[in-house]
Amino acid sequence: MGLGPRLDLRVSQSLVMTQQLQAAIKLLALTNQEIEAVIAEELAKNPLLEAQGLGGEGAVVVREDREYGDEAADPDGSDRLIERLGGVDDGALDVDWREAALDNDSASDAARGGDVDGFDFDRLAACETGLCEHLMGQLHGIGGTVGRLAAGIVHELEETGYLDTPLSVIADELGATAKEANEALALVQSLDPPGVAARSLEECIALQARAADRYDPAMARLIANLDLLAKGRTKDLKRICGVDDEDLADMIRELRGYDPKPGCRFAAKEPDSIVADVLVRRTREGWAVELNAAALPRVLVNRRYHAELKRGANDKASKAWLTDQLQSANWLIKALDQRARTIVKVATEIVRQQQGFFEQGIAALKPLTMGKVAEAIEMHESTVSRVAANKYLECERGLFELRAFFGSGVASGDGEGAAAEAVKAEIGRLIEAETDILSDDAIAGLLKAKGYDIARRTVVKYREAMGIGSSIERRRRRKIAG
Repeated sequence: MGLGPRLDLRVSQSLVMTQQLQAAIKLLALTNQEIEAVIAEELAKNPLLEAQGLGGEGAVVVREDREYGDEAADPDGSDRLIERLGGVDDGALDVDWREAALDNDSASDAARGGDVDGFDFDRLAACETGLCEHLMGQLHGIGGTVGRLAAGIVHELEETGYLDTPLSVIADELGATAKEANEALALVQSLDPPGVAARSLEECIALQARAADRYDPAMARLIANLDLLAKGRTKDLKRICGVDDEDLADMIRELRGYDPKPGCRFAAKEPDSIVADVLVRRTREGWAVELNAAALPRVLVNRRYHAELKRGANDKASKAWLTDQLQSANWLIKALDQRARTIVKVATEIVRQQQGFFEQGIAALKPLTMGKVAEAIEMHESTVSRVAANKYLECERGLFELRAFFGSGVASGDGEGAAAEAVKAEIGRLIEAETDILSDDAIAGLLKAKGYDIARRTVVKYREAMGIGSSIERRRRRKIAG
């Protein structure tokens, strides 16, 4: 055999994902709000695209306006759009009072990142509506160093009403003494609502007890031992507080009336509304599945404007630019149309597989995997996963995320199985209706009598996932409440 160089021809097959396909897959995973942002950016760049409002009677989901000229050839170049879109992405008494009350849920938590920053004078310039405005109105007319310190404290409060910034930091930045800072803090803590400007849960509850004239030595000791209350250790609490059963129960009822986050009632931020992507309604022929036209923009290619520009394009560069804009516009509209069709196709199969849920409710929800839906509609499982991400379905039973219809389950008497959510709902009903506290073994036995083949450890797992305490914890809670 010769050792010299030579040329060989080999034939092979490979699957290549084009840039346009990658971008189309990226569009499939976007929410309607994100799609609107993409369209808005493309409208600003491409003069051939035209938006004609959202939804409404006679609205078109997405289509190509073929009134002028013939349909353009399939686009094979929209690099700028694809570069922006990126590649493919495979992508109660038995709770802890401290953790429940002091969860970081304010907007400033993310900004601070857990570190203590210096006093921000820019925040003194103005007040947003809400807790800050409410407190500053009560401080009107109070001047001097204490007044400035009180205003600084108010502007440093979290949305929950707590003061996380060390008092010494505020005092140093405003050139005040520790005594003046403590006077200002006491002033702010005397304002409405009671409990504001507290630095811990215990201090917050104690401030509210003082405002209600209920802060006696026994109540003070109870507030100082909230951890024992969370564990239901009533015997220890009676010994520490020096009270009997009746007095302890009265103190606990008083404690329950206090607000662990007094600032949240003034929160001005409204929760983001969720708009359904798919609407499901009952008809004589069965269940009808359609896109929510009110949430989809109407996007067209302005063929008349394209014809005008084409007549004025004399040089080669202008013609090439115009062709590229037309191809990009056509590709975007076709990709949006394909996205809409895919969402409807997946949602229709979900409704078919989970028809019992739409007719009877969550008790009839069945185990369902994305692979099963993908096989039924002859698509890849990853496509179904992208469609189900952040998409919502609205029916007569309410608004549900598409992912809620997928999940594992347990065997049932009918042989088809029951979804985990259906079993959880049944466990919740059993515990809610219990007169005598049910053990996990007793719940498992009742479920088996109803046709659910479920083990005790599964009951424990589902119960804990629902945030329901054990039989011992529920018994302690009932004893305290009684």
